[in-house]
Amino acid sequence: EGAALATGGTRRGIVVSTLAEGRFFAAGGFDDILFAFPVPEWRLPECSALAQQLQAFQLLVDSPRGLELLRRNPLPGGKSWLVWLKLDCGNGRAGMRPTDPEALALARSIALGAPGAVTLVGVYAHCGNTYGCRDVPAVQAVARDTTKAVLAFVTR
Repeated sequence: EGAALATGGTRRGIVVSTLAEGRFFAAGGFDDILFAFPVPEWRLPECSALAQQLQAFQLLVDSPRGLELLRRNPLPGGKSWLVWLKLDCGNGRAGMRPTDPEALALARSIALGAPGAVTLVGVYAHCGNTYGCRDVPAVQAVARDTTKAVLAFVTR
């Protein structure tokens, strides 16, 4: 009920951190879900099932290996994997640094390398480095730094 309220009743545009959450929300009528974790190979069958079931099931890619995994495992019926490039703007958990030239090369590979099989939706950054902040100004500083880094990357 809370997720339906949070989405204004659209049941679209939610982010989950586990596939169990994804399946739960899919069963509840949500059809636009981002799995905010770079997909490991052993979870690909579950991701494929959700991608086939939902209008928009989206994944994070944070390495050439992750992109290659999706390319080698196309979705049936002409459906495309919907991916976000995961940027690490200071959290240190997952993603590529936005200043890393390989991040830009990966973005280009996603966007241009497998038309029809993989579609670049956008870039994604999670400010998990705010967890250690002690006050609102510190959180705002992390948000500003992350925004600046993402916008500079997108501009490049």
